[in-house]
Amino acid sequence: YQILKDGKQKYSLLLNAEGGIMDDLMAGKPDHDGLYVVVNAGNKDADFAFLNANLAGDAKLTVLDDRALLAIQGPEAAEVMAKHEPALGEMGFMDSARLMLFGVDCFVSRSGYTGEDGYEISVPNADAERVWNLLLEDARVKPIGLGARDSLRLEAGLPLHGHDIDSTTSPVEAALTFALSKSRKEAADFNGAERILKELADGPARVRIALHVKEGAPAREGAEIADMDGNVIGKITSGGPSPTLGRNIAMGYVPPAVAALGTDLKVIVRGKPAAAEVVAMPFVATRYYRKPKA
Repeated sequence: YQILKDGKQKYSLLLNAEGGIMDDLMAGKPDHDGLYVVVNAGNKDADFAFLNANLAGDAKLTVLDDRALLAIQGPEAAEVMAKHEPALGEMGFMDSARLMLFGVDCFVSRSGYTGEDGYEISVPNADAERVWNLLLEDARVKPIGLGARDSLRLEAGLPLHGHDIDSTTSPVEAALTFALSKSRKEAADFNGAERILKELADGPARVRIALHVKEGAPAREGAEIADMDGNVIGKITSGGPSPTLGRNIAMGYVPPAVAALGTDLKVIVRGKPAAAEVVAMPFVATRYYRKPKA
């Protein structure tokens, strides 16, 4: 809580005792009244039970089950939102605020899980449909489904909990060590510290990689990854066609020895091997808005 500055938000990980990722989440300080935490909806009951069982001192958890979360994402999101509140256009990536917006009390952050510039807006449940329709009155705003969101987050190289990361995956394996602050690593006072610090020092047994699937059908979750000799060495955790790049892409886990950029591998799709190459993440450059330095 002390590390996070007022008006800021941070991507973080909820770790179990073994250092596995129970969930990834956003924690922000939009005002001076504690942390505002957004977890994955499918994990919320387990997350809240875990937090309640492990909170100490004066800390307590208040579940805001009377609110809905809307996300507006894309290159014109800032212009759309600034029309409703000019101050929103001045926010930078991962800024957060609590303010009156659309006539109601809102928590707003300039963030999202698409790799695009945009905002997440927490509104009271009773006002969610009205706010949704108000946003859609702008011709630049279109409703999208989870399929569109999923292709965007895959292109941005963002892992999806329950697929690319889960309670067995460590932050080191998942290439998410940026979420571990230097001070916490030095103090070694977090869940799974022994495993995670060992993996940082010695390397993990597997790592998350990005693949360009060069031929055939898309390699979907569960498809096997093989080396050039045909030995199965890993699995795809997310995959599909990239609308932006016009080619098939995927993420998965393999041993570090075959994770270098440019390494040729095979993916087994419908029983047939297809050529693939390890490439850099993100597949498509992110467009987060960062304020110019003064």
